[in-house]
Amino acid sequence: MHSDSDQAAVELSVVIPIYNEEENIDALYEELKDVLEGIGRPYEIIFVDDGSADRSLELLEALAAKDGHVVVVSFRRNFGQTAAMAAGFDYARGEIIITMDGDLQNDPHDIPKFLDKMDEGYDLVSGWRHDRQDAFISRKLPSMIANRIISVVTGVHLHDYGCTLKTFRREITKGIRLYGEMHRFIPAIASGMGSRIAEVRVNHRPRRFGTSKYGISRTIRVILDLMTVKFLLSYATRPIQVFGLLGVICGGLGFFIALVMTIQRQFFGIPLGNRPLLLLAVLLIFMGMQFISMGLLGELQARTYHEAQNKPIYTVRKVVRCGQEQAPRSRPASSLTA
Repeated sequence: MHSDSDQAAVELSVVIPIYNEEENIDALYEELKDVLEGIGRPYEIIFVDDGSADRSLELLEALAAKDGHVVVVSFRRNFGQTAAMAAGFDYARGEIIITMDGDLQNDPHDIPKFLDKMDEGYDLVSGWRHDRQDAFISRKLPSMIANRIISVVTGVHLHDYGCTLKTFRREITKGIRLYGEMHRFIPAIASGMGSRIAEVRVNHRPRRFGTSKYGISRTIRVILDLMTVKFLLSYATRPIQVFGLLGVICGGLGFFIALVMTIQRQFFGIPLGNRPLLLLAVLLIFMGMQFISMGLLGELQARTYHEAQNKPIYTVRKVVRCGQEQAPRSRPASSLTA
C-alpha cells in the first residue's frame, strides 16, 4: 500500500474515527496540529469518516486540501468505530500509531506523555480517564463494570479499556484483526502476542458539541465480544480443551445418572418408565457426544486455518546474532503441525 520511503518519512500516525462531528473537526485539527508540531517528529493525521450524514466529510476534505499531513479515509456507509480503527491501522505509515476520539474529549496535550512512555520500551500505552466527564448512570457505571469484568476475564488489568486515546507500535497493529466491537479489547489481544503494556492517566474533557454515539445498550455487545476474545486468547488453537471438557462433564454426569437408575431397577425394583431422570440422563449423554464432536471439528478447523494461511503460532520481539540485531522471522505453523 505504501512504499518503504513513504513509511520512513512518517514517524507518528494519529488515527481519528469521525462520525457526525462537524462542529468538532476544525477545533480538533488546530489543537492537534499545534501539539504535533511542538513534538517535532514527522507526522500524519488520518481521519476516518465512518459514513457521516452531516458536513464532516466536506470539512475533512478541505483540511486535506490545505495540509499535506492530513489523510482522509471515507467509508461508503457507517461501519462502526472498530472498522474505522482497522482502516486507520491499514493506512497508517508511522512507526508509532496514536488513536483518539473526534469529539474533543480526548486531550491532544496528553500525547507527549504517551510517547515518553513508549520510549521506555512499551509496545502499547493505554489512557485512563480517571476523572471522566460523562453521565454516571448511562456511561460511567456500565464502563466501570465492563472494565472490571474484562480485566478479570482476560487477565490484563487496566482501569479503562474504553479510552480511545492509545499509542501502539506499528508491528502490534499489523498482527491484530478487528471486527465487531473488538477495538476496546486491543490491549488484551496485544497481550496475547507478548506485548508490553502500560497505562497513563489522561485529561478527559466534557463534550462541547454534538451528542454521544454510545449508550448503555452497547454493554451487551461488549459482553458478547468479550466471550469471543476470551475464547480466541485461550482456546483458539485448542478448542477440544473447552468443548471436550464440557462433553466429558455432561457425558459423565449422564452416564452416572443412568448407572444409578440401572442399579435401582435391577436390585431394588424401582420402575424407570415414569422417571424424568431417565430422559435427563439420555440427554446429557448425547450432549456430551455432541460437545466432543464439536471440539474435534474445531481442532480440524483451527489446523486448517493456521496451515492454509501459513499463520505463525508465536511472535518474536527481536533476534540477536553475533551481537547484531536482525529482523525476526516467525516459523510457519504448518511446519509445526505434522
